[in-house]
Amino acid sequence: MENIDNLPIDIVIATHNSRKMDEMGRMLFNSAYQPLSLKQAKVFEEVEETGTTFKENAILKAETYGKLTGRLTLADDSGIEVDALDGFPGIYSARYGGQGKNDNDRNQLLLTKLDGVSGNELTARFRCVVALWNPIDETVVTFEGKMEGSITRNMKGKNGFGYDPLFFVPEKNRTLAELTSQEKESVSHRGKAMREATSYMAENLFSLRGV
Repeated sequence: MENIDNLPIDIVIATHNSRKMDEMGRMLFNSAYQPLSLKQAKVFEEVEETGTTFKENAILKAETYGKLTGRLTLADDSGIEVDALDGFPGIYSARYGGQGKNDNDRNQLLLTKLDGVSGNELTARFRCVVALWNPIDETVVTFEGKMEGSITRNMKGKNGFGYDPLFFVPEKNRTLAELTSQEKESVSHRGKAMREATSYMAENLFSLRGV
């Protein structure tokens, strides 16, 4: 009979974005946790992001999807803050421009908003908050990551998603979309937050398993 302590713990990645699901799932590879998509957990509802901060929205998604699935649940909320736009689009990054827009539409809209802004004023950052909901005691813990950079005038690179083709990473001298998955995860806002989360999950394995 297999020892229950050796079995992976199912953890729901609370996103309908398949590329984000893949990215977060890779960061759990070779851990004691088995990532499940919302589709695999048979949850198709969309949670309305009514929070006013990344942290509020991450907690909202982790709690809501966690209660729907009854499983350990990991959710993130992330976005890009552009200094010349007073931190916008921020928490509205994935909804920038309204419904029906794709990544390319949002990137083009951002460039339009920055028309006429000088190059040295194109500083920006990505922020991410990851929230972990525990079904055993219905508590939530959060982890944060940030990455500084700037906006480029032209989209470059085919990797990643969202605003990655426009976000220039000084330490790599390339945009996020020009980096490999491993390179991106080593410096990105989500990579930083996820490393904190996975470290916590490793240290609290037995309490998260409920034994």
